[in-house]
Amino acid sequence: MTARVTNIPHAQHACRVVIDEDFAGLADALPQALPHPVRRAVVVTDDNVAPAWIDPLKQALDPLPLEVVVRPAGEVHKTVDAWRDLVDCLLDFGVDRQTPVIGLGGGVTTDLAGFAAATALRGVPLVHVPTSLLGMVDASIGGKTGVNHPRGKNLIGAFYAPRLVWIASTTLSTLPDVEVRAGLGEVVKTAAVGDPELLEALTTGPLDWPTIIERCVQVKGRIVTEDEHEAGTRMLLNAGHTIGHALETALGHGTLAHGLAVGLGLIAEAQFAVREGWCDDPTLPDQLQSTLAHLGLPIVRPAMNFDVFKAALRADKKRAGASLRVPLPTRAGLYRVRSLNPDQVERLVHA
Repeated sequence: MTARVTNIPHAQHACRVVIDEDFAGLADALPQALPHPVRRAVVVTDDNVAPAWIDPLKQALDPLPLEVVVRPAGEVHKTVDAWRDLVDCLLDFGVDRQTPVIGLGGGVTTDLAGFAAATALRGVPLVHVPTSLLGMVDASIGGKTGVNHPRGKNLIGAFYAPRLVWIASTTLSTLPDVEVRAGLGEVVKTAAVGDPELLEALTTGPLDWPTIIERCVQVKGRIVTEDEHEAGTRMLLNAGHTIGHALETALGHGTLAHGLAVGLGLIAEAQFAVREGWCDDPTLPDQLQSTLAHLGLPIVRPAMNFDVFKAALRADKKRAGASLRVPLPTRAGLYRVRSLNPDQVERLVHA
């Protein structure tokens, strides 16, 4: 497989995204992505990923000295306490501002490792090696880092771009089926927002992972370049997330995989946009629903604590005063951020 490369400009520095088959080229790519010699690194991973991929990563980076931090796996562990413990580990290892932190794992790991890298010593170099589909197409791209709070998902964090994202497609071979489907939820979101041809292809052809990942990276990279700190256009990438995050909070973080919640959010938000007269294509909710079902994702919202769901939706971090800013479709490939007044928010709650 020939490596596929996408460069994403950031205000701090450029991020090089490489899609390859394995880790073989990482040792050459790492020093090229950093502005100083790499003398040691810290790898942050979890206890699901480490048994399969820490040794291949070490072999690829040999003889670079590595410190390895293995965290408990799962969204339930993406907390302020986990961030504090990880920063303590970095300080105990004596990292300096030239010591890269390498996040090896899915979206939970890259979010947590990224936030620790952003805040330890006011910033140490960050490299992501995502091993989940969700991490490859979304979580590791664009520089969002953070942890959850009891009041909502990802309410604490920072914008901090990695220098390098190395995507080894072979790691998908060890993913549980639910993790593949969770990643496909973010793929459908990205396609709906910025690549309607990909949305169509998801139901008509075989899944070609390198191509799917590359197209998602390109869509996200284009949007992030226009609006790195989510002042406007980047909010489009939150399609499905307003409802999705509220679902995750109502069910308890980690109960429903993030990508599955996003898929349910895409359907509900599209149905709401049609009812409000904002979506030109009344068939879009059905298209999203059939695409998600074809890919094996749930299309029926699970039972939940509705009061917690409403509170979480109203506390969404995209709110502005009494208004809630939500990306909603005009048609496939064209979303618009709308400011919902309290009455509209109430209708969205029941979408």
